[in-house]
Amino acid sequence: MVDVQDLARYPFLEEAQDYVRNESGTLDLILRSELGKSLLEHASRRVQDTLAQKNPVECGIYGRDAKEDIYTYVLARMLVSCINDRVLIDRLSQFEARRAYSWFVREERSRMVGIAEKVGIDLEQPTMPVITYVGLISHLNDERWRLVNRHVENGQVHLQPEEMQELVEERMRAIIRERLPLTVPDDICRIFQPYTHEVSAAIQQRTLEEFGEVDESSFPPCIAALIRAVTAGTNLPHVGRFALTAFLNNIGLSTTQIVEVFQRAPDFDLSMTMYQVEHISGRSGTEYTAPSCATMRTHGLCVRRDETCEKVSHPLSYYKWKKRQNQYSVRKSSR
Repeated sequence: MVDVQDLARYPFLEEAQDYVRNESGTLDLILRSELGKSLLEHASRRVQDTLAQKNPVECGIYGRDAKEDIYTYVLARMLVSCINDRVLIDRLSQFEARRAYSWFVREERSRMVGIAEKVGIDLEQPTMPVITYVGLISHLNDERWRLVNRHVENGQVHLQPEEMQELVEERMRAIIRERLPLTVPDDICRIFQPYTHEVSAAIQQRTLEEFGEVDESSFPPCIAALIRAVTAGTNLPHVGRFALTAFLNNIGLSTTQIVEVFQRAPDFDLSMTMYQVEHISGRSGTEYTAPSCATMRTHGLCVRRDETCEKVSHPLSYYKWKKRQNQYSVRKSSR
């Protein structure tokens, strides 16, 4: 890292954080200035682009120059931390990692090696320790990354050079994600309020666009089975309750609607159910996402797999896929 332009490309590195601490002065004073207002607007746009899942390569810089771009990264992290929405934080982490990686792959080889080393990956080696590898691939769904599909020898996973580079992006994402949410003072979050309200409204709009009205006929077999079990008066295991609650919350059901689903359970307790639903749905500060298909299989909740299950890796992906198919069928039959 030699100049501010480099730091703007990789703002999650310690050098960039040191630069902000040394240059910024009192954050509160900056935020209350005209410059701070401009930076917040750019930071809000950065988060909005994240939420819309735009291609970061096409988004350009946020601010007038590289220095402001670094500041908007810092403020974007603070903004999403004030909102503390898990999906938003995950998307910001992915967006920023892709943005940095787009610069990384254009670097000269010697600089690529140096940057990769800063995030803990040695591009000069053809292998990676199993423990390191397993930690890196936990969020990667492609079957080729599964340990059973890799050549492992003496505790080392063999990788192609281009695969090692791909894992740099995943490591970047992990570094950004593990540092969020930040602990942001309440008085700073109050300064952010006009922007947090704007982003929160965009989150709701995005949810409606992704899922629309609830369509039970599009539920994946695992979720449908959990609902049938509850309706039949069966006690669900904890992980089953969590999976069903998180899924229903993710697709837009209210707390009351979710509680109504559990009313027929033999051990139904209104106050306890309300507490659990509100906790999972984000009233506690963290909104949880439904477990992936792999997790559902691990806990024996993956049942009656169908052809759509073979195309997806998450119950929410199944729901969106199936709903689009159903809507297409309705439009086709009405012609």
